[in-house]
Amino acid sequence: MISKGIRGAITVEENTPEAIGAATIRLLKTMMEKNNIEVDSISHVLFTLTKDLNADFPAKYARVNLKWKDVPMMCYNELAVPTGLAKCLRVLIVVNCSEYFEPEFVYMEGAADLRK
Repeated sequence: MISKGIRGAITVEENTPEAIGAATIRLLKTMMEKNNIEVDSISHVLFTLTKDLNADFPAKYARVNLKWKDVPMMCYNELAVPTGLAKCLRVLIVVNCSEYFEPEFVYMEGAADLRK
């Protein structure tokens, strides 16, 4: 068995629990669909948020809305680089898989500028 990391990012319109929750769910669902990820194959998930996003934990929305109750998840602050993208939520989903595949990374909204 091998592990693969699948990256994604999205900008969040405002620093509210509702906006963070909606962006989290939208990003994770898109990543799951584009990479054919089954919840049982997820090893763990790491979230980072820029310092201007502190109204809620994105892991909460994965746990409650997507039923990721047995998935280990952690949330961190992103490094505060002065030229960095504001209001950005990033995620790394690590999956266990039986064979190699080329993951499709997902960058949405203003975060699409990160991968031009």
